[in-house]
Amino acid sequence: MSPTKRITSVDVAKLAGVSRTTVSFVLNNVQGMSISPPTRERVLNAARTLNYHPDMAGRKLASGKSDTIGLVIRQSPEQVFADAFLIQVVLGVEGALAQQNFHVLLKPVEPDDHTGYTRLIHENYVDGILVSGPREDDIELLHLHRQGVPIMLMGQLPDSDIPFVDINAIAGSASAVHHLIDQGHRRIAMITNAPLTYTSAQQRRDGYHQALREAGLKIDETFLREGNYTPASGFDAMSELLKLAPRPTAVFVASDVVAMGAIQAIKRASLRVPEDVAVVGFDDIPLAGYYDPPLTTIRLPAYGLGWAAGDRLVRMILGESLEQNQLLLESELVVRQSSTGL
Repeated sequence: MSPTKRITSVDVAKLAGVSRTTVSFVLNNVQGMSISPPTRERVLNAARTLNYHPDMAGRKLASGKSDTIGLVIRQSPEQVFADAFLIQVVLGVEGALAQQNFHVLLKPVEPDDHTGYTRLIHENYVDGILVSGPREDDIELLHLHRQGVPIMLMGQLPDSDIPFVDINAIAGSASAVHHLIDQGHRRIAMITNAPLTYTSAQQRRDGYHQALREAGLKIDETFLREGNYTPASGFDAMSELLKLAPRPTAVFVASDVVAMGAIQAIKRASLRVPEDVAVVGFDDIPLAGYYDPPLTTIRLPAYGLGWAAGDRLVRMILGESLEQNQLLLESELVVRQSSTGL
């Protein structure tokens, strides 16, 4: 059996009785072309009859657009694979873009790589960039923004006017720590979700500090450790905290994935959760409710975060103005056995 012949724009042009260039203009909806409605309809009918879909290269040549956004993850591949929260965000982004017939190009960029995604724009791979986990030292991002590149952040960049979608991490973190205070804890440690060069880590730390101040508790920086998106980083950070004398009786871990490593460190030290050390996480990944013990955490609208960011970026690319540059989504505390033992 001979292989099925791939339908090309030449076939569409022959069936419609027009030039290949006209087919390209019509199917890519190139603005400013003087093409009559009957001719446009003949091209569209021919494309439907032949089940023709223009390839990406052809669309770039005709319109200068790729109909693709670059989803830049400011993490190493190891961190991306460990980040269970990120999967739900990516699905939200993809869902929003599918509504507009856009595609997603996923680009992990190492934390110390400051030139990792300029090529995506300059070589016309993508029409805009969606950045997850912006860092305060990201000079490249600011440079692209000044050039007029459409950029949407999932997270925030202080002292920048780059549009963003984020969750209210300060309020969510404060809620987690207030819960531990309400349970009677006074020596409450924190493990961040990421190094403090990430703005998300800074905001979650700020919420931790806010709750301690509101309760009249002393802020002890020896009770603060940095995570790095992975269970291993939570295990190492918690192991250090357990060496303190007196050790903390509770810990707020600003990532469920990192919290799972912290819980293993507590168990490895022959201590119990929550009787010896209570734990509250952040994200409410699907596994959180089925861990041992089930994890008290801050539930975030992961899919909605990705959807809103993707939808807003596409609207920017299409030339629409946003009703507001900043969109903050709310979170909620989900109480399970890791903090109460109930």
